[in-house]
Amino acid sequence: MAPPNGLSDVVPVRVVLQAMLLPCALLAYAQEPPRFSSATDLVVLHVSVTDKKGRVVDGLPRQSFSVLEDRQPQPIAFFGSDELPVTAGLILDNSISMFGVLDRLVAAASAFAETSDPRDEIFALAFNEHVRAALPAEMPFTSDAAVLRDALSSVVTARGRTALFDAIRSALDYAARGRHTRKALVLISDGGDNASTATFADALALTQASNAVIYAVVLTDPAGRDAKPENLKRLAAGTGGLVFTPRSVRDLSDVLRRIATVIRQTYTVGYVPTAPLDGTFRRLQVVVKTPDGRALVVRTRGGYLAAHARGGKS
Repeated sequence: MAPPNGLSDVVPVRVVLQAMLLPCALLAYAQEPPRFSSATDLVVLHVSVTDKKGRVVDGLPRQSFSVLEDRQPQPIAFFGSDELPVTAGLILDNSISMFGVLDRLVAAASAFAETSDPRDEIFALAFNEHVRAALPAEMPFTSDAAVLRDALSSVVTARGRTALFDAIRSALDYAARGRHTRKALVLISDGGDNASTATFADALALTQASNAVIYAVVLTDPAGRDAKPENLKRLAAGTGGLVFTPRSVRDLSDVLRRIATVIRQTYTVGYVPTAPLDGTFRRLQVVVKTPDGRALVVRTRGGYLAAHARGGKS
């Protein structure tokens, strides 16, 4: 089934990086923000660094970071901190289980846009048994909170069943069309699914092969029988993201403001794997060291599915 509103499947295309071009590419990274085709074999890691007390550690240089893939060191192709803009998607459950909270959802989406960097490009999808893009095809991204709020107000309805896994697939395809290397999805749902053509295994594999990080916001109805917050937790953990469980829907705007801030407080590390991509799952470790040798807590995804065309333009 083709995704609605012009959301199309991405056709994987292998781009082989010639060794003779790599020195020129690395020089370009040092002079301007990195730019990559969505079909490159680039692996992008979003890395959060805090101290033992949970305080963000910023200002670290590239030399502080090293990447291991299946215990093998990988050459870092580019490095960026909070000055890099983001392609961010808001994925909003629009099924009957969200009845009574739609105004809060729209307000929270607007709060996220207000807190984000003006250079960010933001999109939104609303889903029940169908997935709908909030913004028109001729303007698929925005950084304007008012534009986003008005667009969402016209598509959210709180009716129908829930196609969460189809929405994730559509969101990853949509994000791949964005210009920025740093990609994040904010998924607001109860985790249940009763209408997708895709399975949870499909959604998990797609996220593991993607460069997007997922921040999940769990909204559950105590009487809801289809809620599965564990689905959201597994999806977020697999990408190095976080899960938020608001005490009340009234806290939703504050949670999305916090997510927008967390996105800004991550480092972005990119590399091209030294081993050919073969469809296997590869373990990742990012090691961060400071000159003073202080203890750090590093959070990023623990691995990825080594498939082609994860999407990484900037």
